[in-house]
Order: sequence, then C-alpha cells, then structure tokens
Amino acid sequence: MAKKKMKTKKAAKKRFKVTGRGRIMRRQTGQRHLLSKKSSHRKRRLSDEQEVTAGEARRVRTLIPKE
Repeated sequence: MAKKKMKTKKAAKKRFKVTGRGRIMRRQTGQRHLLSKKSSHRKRRLSDEQEVTAGEARRVRTLIPKE
C-alpha cells in the first residue's frame, strides 16, 4: 500500500518563503503595532526578511514539504 502524502500546513506556508537556493526566510517581529515610537531606521531594519536558523529550518521543512 502506498504511503500517504504529507499535506502542507497552510499557516506555515503563509509565514515562510523558500528561496531558489533552498534557504527558508521569515519576517522579523516588532513591526505590527506601536510604530510611532520606533525610529525610521529601526522600522527599515525590521522590514528585511531574515533567514531561519538551521535548527528551526529542519522543523519548518516538515511543515512545508512541497515548497
């Protein structure tokens, strides 16, 4: 009997992006609210995506197998 295919977790698919080289990128925290007190330099720095650490990447890959 064939093994059942693993489904992609939709919440993880919305939060993570896989690059062409296979790295997993994520958004940084701290840019949803209370933005008026943060400097423009800080908000600009937070707007960049960041690579997921190696330990977390293994867990994320199980959540998004097809991507």
